[in-house]
Amino acid sequence: MLTLLAKLFKALNSESSPGQIALAFSLAVIVGLTPFTSLHNILVLLLAFILRVNLSAFFLAVAVFSGVGYLIDPMSVQLGETILQSPALYDSWTELYQNDLWRMMAFNNTLVMGGFTLAMIAFIPVLVVSRLLIVMYRDKLLAWVNKLKIVQALKAGKFYNIYQSLAD
Repeated sequence: MLTLLAKLFKALNSESSPGQIALAFSLAVIVGLTPFTSLHNILVLLLAFILRVNLSAFFLAVAVFSGVGYLIDPMSVQLGETILQSPALYDSWTELYQNDLWRMMAFNNTLVMGGFTLAMIAFIPVLVVSRLLIVMYRDKLLAWVNKLKIVQALKAGKFYNIYQSLAD
């Protein structure tokens, strides 16, 4: 975990594009808010490897958003149940369930449907807000953070040694 955190800080402090890191956070929302063994998560993982996203940020954010997803599971189930039982969408769900691919995607599961819906709603806001925060961090906060005494104390510890070894 320390290594992943060190790699995230390395990416935040590097010249890599804020968009790459922000896209990693956004893709991690999908994996984190839905059950991990879902078929669509394999596609998201494939996208993370194909697109130029920061993988350290992706895997760290998956861990964080999985915790969030666990906490909001009851709300996801309720949302999925509402969507799946909507009379206006009943024919669509029936047709999709007749297709093997859609059946394997398990969108008939209330947790998958609710979590995926929440992830799609959160995707763009997470992308925009995280990109904005990364740019603000690099412009304003990085110099101030380096002057903090706790940061200077951390620089004397094991974590900073891991960070430095990754930076080289």
